[in-house]
Amino acid sequence: MTTLLTYARSFQSKLPRLTRPTCTFSHATRFFSNNEGSGIRNIGISAHIDSGKTTLTERILFYTGKISAIHDVRGKDGVGAKMDSMDLEREKGITIQSAATFCKWKDAHINIIDTPGHVDFTVEVERALRVLDGGILVLCGVSGVQSQSLTVDRQMKRYNVPRLAFINKLDRQGSNPDKVIGQLRDQLKLNAAAVQIPVGLENSHEGVVDLIEQKQYTFKGDRGEIVEEGPIAEDLLDLVEQKRMELLERLADADDEIAEAFLMEEVPDVETLKAGIRRAVIACKVWDQPVFVTTKTKAVMFCTHPFLYAFSPS
Repeated sequence: MTTLLTYARSFQSKLPRLTRPTCTFSHATRFFSNNEGSGIRNIGISAHIDSGKTTLTERILFYTGKISAIHDVRGKDGVGAKMDSMDLEREKGITIQSAATFCKWKDAHINIIDTPGHVDFTVEVERALRVLDGGILVLCGVSGVQSQSLTVDRQMKRYNVPRLAFINKLDRQGSNPDKVIGQLRDQLKLNAAAVQIPVGLENSHEGVVDLIEQKQYTFKGDRGEIVEEGPIAEDLLDLVEQKRMELLERLADADDEIAEAFLMEEVPDVETLKAGIRRAVIACKVWDQPVFVTTKTKAVMFCTHPFLYAFSPS
């Protein structure tokens, strides 16, 4: 690794700081029809190394129709991820310099910056955060909060970047999103609460329950691109009620309108809840909207859609 870092540093200054891959593919895949916002979203994706940042970006580009095929990090399929433009990045499977791209989602134009996860390239993250409207902190469902997660969180706070947490790799052995949310609260001192909970973990992971709209979504197809809406499974009803109440309580700590409804023992409707989440997130008062869950192969765009389109600033 020392040789890799020395080699990367030796020519990093000669490279453009932000590279924009040229993508001209068309593969429209849309799951939603309601209009929740419009305009431009400038977002960055950050994480500890090997948490799945570039893989997440690859899926977002695919589900928005920017690219026609999903390729693997480290070039396992002989192609490599779209955002890894350097041969060394494709070979080692890490991001060395920030890379920028864009995609369209409904009437929103989304600019995305994929940042390095290795501590030696953290200056690239710092540079990107200066121009962002919102950020996504990707966390491994097994490892949770790691050293670079702490660094990225401090950087986002320094630049007042609204953000969400995206818990990835729920299909891995030992994945535990509740543990990760606990780490967000204890180690990062964030007012974290889930807006989605997984349907099954590890080999049994097959979908999510949206706590805002109280609906269950099952992912099917090789890439999880087929999303089926259905009733919440009976064995999940108690857990959904518990987690939704937890979400409301934490949001009430950050938003006056939700707090007033909570004190009046009124249950906010879906639109009121979404509006409260948006206000709190943009004001950088909470991290409670931000906890989304999935795996790299299970409808990533579905799980990040509320932030990319509705909750993030424009």
